[in-house]
Amino acid sequence: MKKLYAIALFFLLTSIAPNTLFAQCDDVTVASLTNPGPYDVATLTEADGLRNGPNYKDATVYYPTNASPPFMSIAIVPGFTAAPSSVEEWGPFYASHGIVTIIIGTNSPFEFPEERAVALIDALETMRQENNRSSSPLENMLDVDKFAVSGWSMGGGGAQRAAVLDNTIKGVVALCPWLPNPSLNHDSPVLIFSGEFDPTAPPAQHADLHYAATPNTTDKLLFEVKNGNHSVANTPNGGNGAVGKIALSWLKLFVDENNCYCPLLTDELLVNPPAASKVLSSFECELIGIAENDFKVSVFPNPTQNFITVNIQNATPFKVYSSLGQLLKFGEITPNEKQIDFSNFAKGVYYVRLENETLKIVKD
Repeated sequence: MKKLYAIALFFLLTSIAPNTLFAQCDDVTVASLTNPGPYDVATLTEADGLRNGPNYKDATVYYPTNASPPFMSIAIVPGFTAAPSSVEEWGPFYASHGIVTIIIGTNSPFEFPEERAVALIDALETMRQENNRSSSPLENMLDVDKFAVSGWSMGGGGAQRAAVLDNTIKGVVALCPWLPNPSLNHDSPVLIFSGEFDPTAPPAQHADLHYAATPNTTDKLLFEVKNGNHSVANTPNGGNGAVGKIALSWLKLFVDENNCYCPLLTDELLVNPPAASKVLSSFECELIGIAENDFKVSVFPNPTQNFITVNIQNATPFKVYSSLGQLLKFGEITPNEKQIDFSNFAKGVYYVRLENETLKIVKD
């Protein structure tokens, strides 16, 4: 289910020991989302003792050699008739940023999304066993509660279906997914990439429907790459590198539970991105440090349809933020003008900042 997220982390950290608390996010910037990342990468195959899963064919594991465990993991499967090489650039990219990646083939190149979903789940079982294998360089180095899946084309449809079949999966990255009549009732945060001019899986027939079929209670993001074709997300370099930056931030935020990546998405990567022809999103960033019913300042009505009235005695500057942390409005409340106009905002959750107070406002 959606985690409860909000800009309150920012407000809390800026008011309490900012130099200490912000230090943990100092290295997390858009500039840090490089390809390759900061870590050296090595590989494992079945020749090295890696498990041979019955529901997939062949596998290569990419892992960082000089990063600190425990590591999250992601399994990736290619599309219809395609070989693992079609998506292999994701392996060293993710691993160089500390994400262990297993890229698999299929027992038959003609398998459909449901079989690819089962193959991905089997690949995750391989990672569980690798964490316990005494001769593995990854022994006791994986966080087996932080698994994600991904895939291209029918593999992308399979990744979505894998999250339906296995509710322990913590995240999905679907690369130009192909899956007609999708049944996608799951709560794994899902990132969907599509190509604006994809002739194989046209967005209106696949990615857009996948986004709509994913419950609104699930964190979800659709990023349609401008002028993109069916293979635009096969590598992290797609969309002039936007594909890799967004995918990495999504996994770090929702699977690795690193909230430092939230503002990279909400304030930078998804703000009028030049690589996108369309962006749809329904996700929030974690609410920390706000006791919703412990405010010194009162407002009414809340929920509201138009205006809120703020009960204050002195002139006070205010800022209104969306649930994604975007500044929407600012001004000043005075004893003679105590109202803030919400009539032009869509229904949803907003946050009003008044000096040292943060108020959650619901527009309905």
